[in-house]
Amino acid sequence: MKGLLLKDLRLMKMQKQFFIIITVIAAGMAVFGQGETFSPFIVAYMTFIGGLFTLSTISYDEFDNGNAFLFSLPVTRQGYVAEKYGFGLITGAGFWLLGLVIDIAAGLTRGMFSADTVVAALLILPILLLMLAFMLPFQLKFGGEKGRIAMIGAVGIVLLAGALLRKIAGAWNFHVDDALNNLETLNMSIGKVILAVVVLAAVLFFVSYKISVSIMVRKEF
Repeated sequence: MKGLLLKDLRLMKMQKQFFIIITVIAAGMAVFGQGETFSPFIVAYMTFIGGLFTLSTISYDEFDNGNAFLFSLPVTRQGYVAEKYGFGLITGAGFWLLGLVIDIAAGLTRGMFSADTVVAALLILPILLLMLAFMLPFQLKFGGEKGRIAMIGAVGIVLLAGALLRKIAGAWNFHVDDALNNLETLNMSIGKVILAVVVLAAVLFFVSYKISVSIMVRKEF
């Protein structure tokens, strides 16, 4: 797996100009953004870009039937999937940290830094897990173009399901504010809720990994 990581890091190095531009854009948003409410977006933006690069490496591997050559080397399919998930975590967490540093530096410069910024940034890490858990199986199953189409379709289904649930909740007079008040009544702290979200994201990430391994084992090149 070390060799695959080095390969993907070299691919990432080839895109250094793109990442420099992304960093400059994030720094510009941090400097010229108004108020602290803008901060979580910058960290989320950087995290998304970092995690998204994993999909690009899969497309590079598939280009010109490259996977057929790749798996002629001492590379197992399970190891390949593990590397992609690990690489996604490394790049996503690395860009998350870079975004947080930019945020903190801009906040200190304007004298508007708050610990809430760090808390909001920490909430983005489970989203990174969910993003990778959702996107990687589609990319491995359908490839570059078809994978993007399949993901768009899946996102559409999720949005339609959310809209339907919202209508049902409205018909039953269920409101989110009431649910949050119930959490306070049950003495469930925000920390416990965050921990539950992290655990759920980790479980879904592991399930997604198993699904991806199954996809790669059955895939023919």
